[in-house]
Amino acid sequence: MERIDDTGFGGLRVIQNRGSGYGVDAVLLASFASGETGAKGLPKGARKPLKIADLGTGCGVAAFILYHKLGGAVMTGYDINSGAIDRAQRACLMNGLTEDIQFICGDIKNIEASADLDAVITNPPYFRRTPDEPGAADPDERYIARHETTADISDFAAVSAGMLREGGHLYMVHRPDRLADIIAGMRAAGIEPKEMQLVVPREGKAANIVLIHGIKGAGAEMHLLPQIAVHTADGGYTDEILQYYERV
Repeated sequence: MERIDDTGFGGLRVIQNRGSGYGVDAVLLASFASGETGAKGLPKGARKPLKIADLGTGCGVAAFILYHKLGGAVMTGYDINSGAIDRAQRACLMNGLTEDIQFICGDIKNIEASADLDAVITNPPYFRRTPDEPGAADPDERYIARHETTADISDFAAVSAGMLREGGHLYMVHRPDRLADIIAGMRAAGIEPKEMQLVVPREGKAANIVLIHGIKGAGAEMHLLPQIAVHTADGGYTDEILQYYERV
C-alpha cells in the first residue's frame, strides 16, 4: 500500500510504503549535512550548484530535504531496492525536480568512481545480515532497507571515497554500536572522521543514533559536537528537532 506524504519542507512530497517509510534519521542527516546541528555543513545557495550523491536513498527523502535546505544542488540517489527507487523517481517527477535530482537503482559497489563530487550523504542499512535469521533467505523491502544484504559500512565508505573530490565531505547517520566499524571503514577509505554528534531519544537515555562527518584526505582530529535529544519527557519533539523539521 502506497501513500503520498507532504514532508513539510517547501511543499516537497514523498511516496512511501511500509518498506520505504522514513523517520527522524533522514531529517537529522539532512540537517547535519546542511550545518543546522552545528557541524561544518555544506554552503547554502552556492553560486555553482554542489554535486551530491545519496547512497542508500530509499524513497529519496533525505535527498529532497537536503536539496530544500541548501536552496538547490545537483543530486543523485542510489539504492538497490527497485521498489524504493521507483517511488523516488515518481516523487521526483511529482515535485518537478527531474532536472536537478535523479535516482538510480543498483548495488552501490557497481558505481564507477568519479572523484568529482562535493559531498556524499548516506543512511546505510544499520544491521549486519545474519543468514539464519527470519527474512534473510528471501528478503523483502523492509529487510533490505535495514540489513547489509550486499554492501557493508566499509563498502559505503570506499564507494564514497571513490566518488568524492579531494576535500569532499561524507555525512553519515548510523547507530552508535557500529561506531568502531564506521571509523575503521572511513579511515581505510581515506576519509578522515572530523565531527561526531550523538542523538539520544530523550535526556538521560543512551544514544541510539550517531551522526558522523568525514573529509576525504583531511588530517587527523575529530570534534565531538553537543548531543541532540529527540523527545521531551512527555514524548513530544524537542524544540531543537522541531527546528530541523522547520515547524517553529
